[in-house]
Amino acid sequence: METLPFSRKLLGTALAGAMMLAAGNAAASDLSSRYTDADGDLVADVPADESQWVDPDTLVFAYTPVEDPAVYADVWADFLEHLSKATGKKVQFFPVQSNAAQQEALRAGRLHVAGFNTGGVPVAVNCGGFRPFTMMAAEDGSFGYEMEIVTYPGSGIAKVEDLKGRQLAFTSETSNSGFRAPSALLRSEYKMEAGQDFETAFSGSHDNSILGVINKDYDAAAIANSVAKRMLARDVIKSSDYEIIYTSQTFPTTAYGLAHNLKPELAQKIQDAFFSYDWAGTSLQAEFANSGEAQFIPVTYKENWAVIRTIADANGVTYDCD
Repeated sequence: METLPFSRKLLGTALAGAMMLAAGNAAASDLSSRYTDADGDLVADVPADESQWVDPDTLVFAYTPVEDPAVYADVWADFLEHLSKATGKKVQFFPVQSNAAQQEALRAGRLHVAGFNTGGVPVAVNCGGFRPFTMMAAEDGSFGYEMEIVTYPGSGIAKVEDLKGRQLAFTSETSNSGFRAPSALLRSEYKMEAGQDFETAFSGSHDNSILGVINKDYDAAAIANSVAKRMLARDVIKSSDYEIIYTSQTFPTTAYGLAHNLKPELAQKIQDAFFSYDWAGTSLQAEFANSGEAQFIPVTYKENWAVIRTIADANGVTYDCD
């Protein structure tokens, strides 16, 4: 399948300057007052009071609502069976329909293990006590995805400047590649503001944005290219259906982690299950090999999400969790 030519860039010097000025690691103050962070790792501590630990009979798992939840219930089936054996617990897949629903489920204590999209991780950490510890990577340990701005052939949009007066679709306000990164980019590099220089729409997910562009519902959209790659591999779309006018630097991908108040022994079993999982021949491998992923690797919120926090800072994002 031939790949269409596109303009590949990094987030520019103006944005980089803004990010340097932002306090990338000074996010501890964003943590909800419901939680403590005695060790300074920017995530909620496990409660010191054992009476606050949770040890449910059934673990509830949710994957970020990037695409059709029904598809991903099957994709995750092999892994969730492995997780059940490793923990001795029943495991239920929770097909969340939106980022807001996933965040609320975590905050309300209805979600125990989850994968949150890149931009949603800081919200989950600060408002829901999410403790991320892993993400997917390639065999060689490389990881991440790029934000792309895409349009349909014949749209008259050949470069970012051509978005003026047109419509650009975002996914949701918590999405890094679907909102925050392109907003910071357009403001800093191109002096373009949403609602002034271009119209906006919110599609709800990356696949909706991609299909919306292809069907000409939107003039252009900001997407995560990892989603597009998986859709291409499943023949949901063709490379000739759309054109790429911008590609960003590489960002960390979906983070997987735990509710902060799980019983420590259970939390350890869950983490061990991720790192002991054998991908070979599984439904997870069949799906995520399409975007080059083949294993789970350890991550920390403080280090791996620094660039995401600074993009949020550049956009003036705050976390009013209480």
